[in-house]
Amino acid sequence: MHVLNWIGLLLLAALALGAAGHALLRKSDPRSALGWVGVCLTFPLAGPILYILFGVNRVRRSASRMRKEVDALSADVPQAVPSYPSAAINPTVLHHAFQRLERVGHNILGTALVGGNCVEPLCNGDEAYPVMLRAMEDARHSIYLTTYILDTDNLGLKFIDALARAVHRGVDVRVLIDGVGEKYSWPRASRVLTKKGVPNALFIPPRLFPPDLHFNLRNHRKVLVVDGSLGFTGGMNISQKHLLHAKPPWPVTDMHFIVHGPVANLLQDTFVDDWFFATKERIYPPILFTEPTGDCLCRTVVDGPNFDEDYLKTLLTGIISAATSSIRIMTPYFLPPRTFLSALKSARYRGVTVEILLPGRNNIPFVHWATRHILEDLLRAGINIAFQPAPFSHTKLMLVDGCYVHLGSANLDSRSLRLNFELTLEVLDQHLAIQLTRHFDTIMAKSRPVTRQELSGRSLPVRLRDAFFWLFSPYL
Repeated sequence: MHVLNWIGLLLLAALALGAAGHALLRKSDPRSALGWVGVCLTFPLAGPILYILFGVNRVRRSASRMRKEVDALSADVPQAVPSYPSAAINPTVLHHAFQRLERVGHNILGTALVGGNCVEPLCNGDEAYPVMLRAMEDARHSIYLTTYILDTDNLGLKFIDALARAVHRGVDVRVLIDGVGEKYSWPRASRVLTKKGVPNALFIPPRLFPPDLHFNLRNHRKVLVVDGSLGFTGGMNISQKHLLHAKPPWPVTDMHFIVHGPVANLLQDTFVDDWFFATKERIYPPILFTEPTGDCLCRTVVDGPNFDEDYLKTLLTGIISAATSSIRIMTPYFLPPRTFLSALKSARYRGVTVEILLPGRNNIPFVHWATRHILEDLLRAGINIAFQPAPFSHTKLMLVDGCYVHLGSANLDSRSLRLNFELTLEVLDQHLAIQLTRHFDTIMAKSRPVTRQELSGRSLPVRLRDAFFWLFSPYL
C-alpha cells in the first residue's frame, strides 16, 4: 500500500504539472494563465479536471481540426477560380485619410481594396426583403444564400417558395443554414427546403449520435448572392420580426445592405468556401465579369475560429487606433475584449469623438447586465453612450472619420470575435459614411444618454448581479 500511495501521489503531481504547463504555454492572457496554474497546483486532482472541462479552448482546436480535414480534401479537388476580374485599388492614389485607414486592413488581412462598387443601406425587413425576393425572382444563373436563421414563418416561406421557383427555372440554388440557428423555428427550414426540392445544407449541426456537440462553432454570416453580381449582406436574419409594418409581437430593427459590383463576387467566393467546408462538395459558379457600378472601395473580412489569428478583433482595434476625428458604434451586444476598450479610451484621450449606441432593453437580459458593468469606465473617459428606445435594435455598424464604414454580421462580443464564423465589409466611401452618420445621429437624438450617476446609483444587489454576469462575458 505504501508503494501504491507513492505512485498515486506521483500521478497526481504529473497531472497537476501537465495541466499547469499546458495553461502556461497556451493561455495568451497572463492573468488567466496564472489563475489556472494556481488552481492546478493547489488542487492537484480537481484543478486539472476543472481545467480540462473549462480551461481548454476546444473551439479553436475543433475548428482547426475541421480546417485541416477540409484542406486535405481540397488537395484532391480542383480549386474554384475566383469569379471576379482584378479590381484591386493601388492605395497610393487614395486620399490621405483613406490611405491611413486602408493600410490597417491591408497589413492585417493582406488583401487589397476592390473598387467599382455600390453599397446601399436597406432599413429593416420592410426595405430589404422585397428587394431580396425580387432579385431571386430575376435570377438567371445562380442563387447562393447563407444565413444564421431562416424562420419558417410567413416571410420565411416566401423566401423558400422563391428559391423553389428558381430551382424549377434551372437556376443553381444552394442554401446554407447554421445547424443551431435553424432550431429557432419549427418546422425546421432544412426540412421544408428539402421537401420543396431546394438543395440545402446545415453548417456543423449538433448531433447526439455519433456525439458531435459543437454549440460554439456557429456560422453567423449573412450572405445572398444572385448571378454573381448582386449581393446582400449585413446583420439581418430572415424572419418576420424584422417586418415592422406587420407589427410582430417582438419587433427587431436592423440594417442590411445591397451590394453591386466586383465585391459581390467576393461574397460569392466566401459562400463557395463555406459550402465546401460544410458539405465537402466544391461548386464552380460561372465566371462572370462584373462591371464597375459605383465609387465604393470595399474589402471583405472573413473571420472564424478556424483561423490562427483573430483578424476581426485585431482589425477593429487597429481602425479605432487610427481614427483622428470620430468613431460611432452601433451594436446590439457590447462585451468587447479589454484591448478594444482601451483603444476606445485612448482615442477619446487623443481628442476623437466617440459615441456608442446600445439597445435600451436587450433581448438577452444578462448580456445587458454584464454590459452595464463596463460602461462607467468608458463614461469616465468622456465617451458618449446612449440607450436606444424600443424596439430592440440588432444593427451592427462602425463609422470612422466620416469616410470609413464597417458593416456585417459581427457583434462586439467574444462570441462574434472569437467563437463564430463571421463576415464583414470594410467600405471606404464618404457618401455612404455621411448617409449612415445621419441615420446614427437621428437615432442618437431619440436615445437616452447613459450617465455615471445612473450607473453609480444602482443598488448593491444590482451592481453585484451585473458584475457576476460580466465574469462570464467571454462565453455570452
